[in-house]
Amino acid sequence: MQRMESRVTRPVLSAPRLSASGLALLGGITLAAALGAAAPARAQNSTDTVGAIRSRGELVCGVAGQVPGFAAPDSRGEMRGIDADTCRAVAAAVFGDARKVRFVATTPQNRFTALQSGEIDMLVRNTTWTLSREASLGLEFASINMYDGQGFLVKTASGVKSAKDLGGASICVQPGTTTELNMADYFRTQNIQFTPVVIETVEEVQKAFMAGRCDAYTTDASSLASFRATQGPNAGNYLLLPEIISKEPLGAVVRKGDFKFFDIVRWVHFAQLTAEEMGIASKNVDSFTDSNNPDVQRFVGKSGDLGKMMGLQPDWAVQVVKQVGNYGEVWERNITPLGIQRGINNLWTKGGLQYAPPMR
Repeated sequence: MQRMESRVTRPVLSAPRLSASGLALLGGITLAAALGAAAPARAQNSTDTVGAIRSRGELVCGVAGQVPGFAAPDSRGEMRGIDADTCRAVAAAVFGDARKVRFVATTPQNRFTALQSGEIDMLVRNTTWTLSREASLGLEFASINMYDGQGFLVKTASGVKSAKDLGGASICVQPGTTTELNMADYFRTQNIQFTPVVIETVEEVQKAFMAGRCDAYTTDASSLASFRATQGPNAGNYLLLPEIISKEPLGAVVRKGDFKFFDIVRWVHFAQLTAEEMGIASKNVDSFTDSNNPDVQRFVGKSGDLGKMMGLQPDWAVQVVKQVGNYGEVWERNITPLGIQRGINNLWTKGGLQYAPPMR
């Protein structure tokens, strides 16, 4: 697999209700600007997102930027994680080159504004698919790269073994997420009193939890596992409670109105699932190009004109798998090291929820 190099940009946007002009002004004060990178993508009057991406020469992708396993820089400063690889897979389909991505670090407060305004082309940031987000924000969820759920993390020394033992506890949480509402609904249903400790950034939430400012920390269970894994030999000092109190389908988000780009983002994910199901992986994909299997022939672009239908090269799916991997490879590389089992994220053939429609 070729080495994937991508730039990272961190905007300083903080207010979720900034106007497009205000956002554009603040968008200039970014890490990309500090490094001399090109200015973020501006909002497009047309709906030709793919054309804008190709003219620019790179896909601008909004990610978390500091969540190991999802999107965080490695020791060389290259963005790694399942969300980062989702962005790379789309770049591989559009350009034939997974390296043509510029990552923009977003927050729960500015992520949707950044996408609505055109600061980014797509958002892949531990973001839960909900009705209100899709119906009221002018956005569309194109794929689910992880089925997750909200959990609670406590210090092992606390003796707490269940979320039902958190009566009277203080709980650290970020604003601008589904987490606050889920937590309030859960404890109200259980008739349990608690005190929310609302803190703006994930880094400050984690520091507050470790410093004892709150008794528990709540967010998506995968993110809690990610945080615990970063503690190294001290990981055993933290316990992920067994309760999962919500459904959190996390995935890629695009602006409504451009179904061409929506189709590409959606079918890139389906191609990775299909590849895993057929046993096609980054190291053996070339051996499938001469297969007589009709399904494989369509996948590799030898028949069916699937790439042409989406404005892509015939071998777009081959490039996705060759440069980024099938879904199982992406999971194994990024999520397995966190100690998270695939569970419901297995293929449907193995009892999971990951299922791709036919590529035909």
